[in-house]
Amino acid sequence: MIKVIAFEREYGSGAGAIAQKLADRLGWALWDKQITCEIARRLKCKVEEVEKREERLDSAFYRLAKIFMRGSYEEAYTGSGMEMLDAESLSRSFERIIKDLANKGNCVIVGRAAPYFLRDHPDTFRLFTFAPYEEKLRRLMAAGTSRSDAERRLETVDEERAAFIKRYYNKTWPSREIYHMMINTAAGDEAVIDLILTEIHILDRADSQQRPA
Repeated sequence: MIKVIAFEREYGSGAGAIAQKLADRLGWALWDKQITCEIARRLKCKVEEVEKREERLDSAFYRLAKIFMRGSYEEAYTGSGMEMLDAESLSRSFERIIKDLANKGNCVIVGRAAPYFLRDHPDTFRLFTFAPYEEKLRRLMAAGTSRSDAERRLETVDEERAAFIKRYYNKTWPSREIYHMMINTAAGDEAVIDLILTEIHILDRADSQQRPA
């Protein structure tokens, strides 16, 4: 029985909005920017500590870590409350919290390598959202991003995410084999949600039929 839905996404594909609507429809918890807050809470990390550590980090790593850590709230996130120690520590923090959330169940998790960390979790539905360039541009501009900023971010954010994954996890992003579904969000949020729920229903039905009576 599916109890966790884990999103990974192209920047601008609307995964955050879709995840929020999906969580609302199911009555489940949404974990997106809240994961960043949870990491900061657990590690008792302050902004001043982040700034001190930032000076001792490779600038490329810091930029990639920040890009990867944030979820669908890229526009608002500034890096406050983020533990910036090294790649291994960051990875452990992500994995530990993601798995804790998944074990509680009934939640939708956005980004932070959640599909990868939960690739062997039996109750997780893992998906990847993508969209044509013009659709991503439209979504970003509708959310208040200027055209020039949206174009710049579309050129860089996904490349940086892929570089981070390759460098610190030695995986290709996206790793297609770990997803149950890769879906084009140009169809619209409600249509995408309907498709996700239909696929989950099919998987749950198949699972129940395979269980011994």
